[in-house]
Amino acid sequence: MPVVGMGGLFFRAKDPDALNAWYREHLDVGAGCNSTGEGEPDEWFWKVTGGPMVFAPFKESTDYFAADKQFMINLRVSDLDSLLEQLNAAGIDIIVKPEWNSPETGSFARIHDPEGNAIELWEPPAA
Repeated sequence: MPVVGMGGLFFRAKDPDALNAWYREHLDVGAGCNSTGEGEPDEWFWKVTGGPMVFAPFKESTDYFAADKQFMINLRVSDLDSLLEQLNAAGIDIIVKPEWNSPETGSFARIHDPEGNAIELWEPPAA
């Protein structure tokens, strides 16, 4: 099979420049970011660390994320607790629910970007 991973995520925004800046500042996500620590960041790409990714359509009636949104971003993180501390210090509301977490799937938290898009933060279980 020739598909080897995600090539991008594209979505509409009321203010794309401001939203890009928010993602870079608070999550280190987007063009010019480099999570690999190898080489220089590229102005057009976000260099990501390889690992698992879930691709899953949900039922139209799901209540797992807002009914008026067609998608929810899930970001894989390596240290959820420290990221939540940084987000909390920046005044970003964080939702955590113990029932979201399990030893089999890992730990989760949820935030929303300035345009109301849900962002699920996922720390997979230690290998």
